[in-house]
Amino acid sequence: MFYAEHMEKTYTTSDVARLTGLSIDTLRYYERIGLIHEVDRLSNTHRRYTDSDVQWIQFLLRLRDTGMSIQQMLSYARLQRLGESTLRERVALLKAHHEQVELHIQQLQEYLVVIDHKITTYEGALLTCETEKVEESAR
Repeated sequence: MFYAEHMEKTYTTSDVARLTGLSIDTLRYYERIGLIHEVDRLSNTHRRYTDSDVQWIQFLLRLRDTGMSIQQMLSYARLQRLGESTLRERVALLKAHHEQVELHIQQLQEYLVVIDHKITTYEGALLTCETEKVEESAR
């Protein structure tokens, strides 16, 4: 009873694909290139992912979605596997990525200003057209 209560929940590849939004092929690719450590397998060779594995994959997805390259993610994964002795390098890598994300956010905000201006221009043109139509129909 004690053993069963303390076993970590495991997930199949299909479960992890559903939970993360990645395809099964992408999960296998990430494992093959070393982004994900070699996942434990049951005797029938089916992969069994843990909660920790799923959390790691979700973190990798956040890095990817914020523009980190596969090469940078591989560097981070390698450092993470090496343990506490690489904390400084991991912090440096994440700080550099954070700066890039901040710059991208700033750039997107600048783009939004241009888009907002265009929307305002078009709404003004629509209002002018509608006003002219009302004036024409009143004649």
